[in-house]
Amino acid sequence: MDVKPVGSMIGAEVEGVDLSGDLGAERIKAIKRTLDKHHVIFFRNQKISEIRHIEFSKNFGPLEVHVGTRYLHPIHPELRINSNIIENGRPIGATDAGQYWHTDLSYMTEPSKCSLLYSLEVPEKDGKVYGDTCFTSSVAAYETLPEDIKTKIEGRNAVHSYTFRYYKLTDAGKKRPALTPEQQARTPDVVQPIVAVNPTNGKKCLFVNSGFTTSIVGMPEKESSELLEFLFEHCKRPEFTYRHNWRVGDMLIWDNISTQHFAVADYALPLRRRMHRTTVTGVALH
Repeated sequence: MDVKPVGSMIGAEVEGVDLSGDLGAERIKAIKRTLDKHHVIFFRNQKISEIRHIEFSKNFGPLEVHVGTRYLHPIHPELRINSNIIENGRPIGATDAGQYWHTDLSYMTEPSKCSLLYSLEVPEKDGKVYGDTCFTSSVAAYETLPEDIKTKIEGRNAVHSYTFRYYKLTDAGKKRPALTPEQQARTPDVVQPIVAVNPTNGKKCLFVNSGFTTSIVGMPEKESSELLEFLFEHCKRPEFTYRHNWRVGDMLIWDNISTQHFAVADYALPLRRRMHRTTVTGVALH
C-alpha cells in the first residue's frame, strides 16, 4: 500500500489496494490511519459492486440512510445516488447534490463520521473531465484562526438547519418537492459547537459551514452574520484545499468532521455524471 499526498494540508492517493475483495484487518487499520492523517483519501481504478461498496463502507461504522429518500438506491437504501441523468422523464439521482460548501448532515444531532463516494460515470468532453469536488480542512482552518477570533468563538454554539438549505435551493430555481411532515420531523434545527473536537482523533475543527449554519446562539444578528461570513471565507483559503478531478472507478473517502466539501457544477447533459455514496453514522459533538 503506497500513500501519495496530493495537497499541502489535505488529501492523499492510496495505491496498491484492490477494494473488490477481502482486505484483512491490518489493511483496514492502515486505511483508517491514512484517512485520519490526510482527511481525504482516494483509490483509482476500482471495480466494485454495490454490495461490495456497502460491505467496505461498514468497516468504518454503521451506515446512514439519508433523510432525502427520493434518490436512495431502490434495492440498497444505504446507497444514495448523485446524478444528472434523466430516465423516463425523471432524474435518477440528486442533480444538485453538494453544490455549496458544507459538512454532511451537520444539521443532525449526530453528524456523519465519514462518507465514501464511488464514481460510475464522469462528465468528459474533448479529453477534459468536469464535475470536480473540492475539499477543505476544517482542522487547518481552526488552527490558523487569529487568536482573538479563537477566543471569541470558544465555547459558543451555532444553529445548523436542513430546511434552510433545502428551501434556499428551491427558491434559487432548483426543482425540489416540498419536504414531507416526516422529513421535517427528522430534521429540526440543531445546535452544534463552533469549535468541535473530532471524536476519532481529538483534533479541534472549525465546525461551521455556509451550507447549513445560519446563526450563532446568543449573539446579535448583525454580529453573528459578520462573524460567520468571516469564518466561511476563512475556511475556503486555497492552502487548506484539495480539488479532486474524478475518473471512472474512483473510490474517495472523506473524514466528515475534519473537512468541508463543494461539488463543482460546471457540466450539463449530454455530459453524464453518476456517483454512489454511502455515509457512516457519527456521534454527537457536544
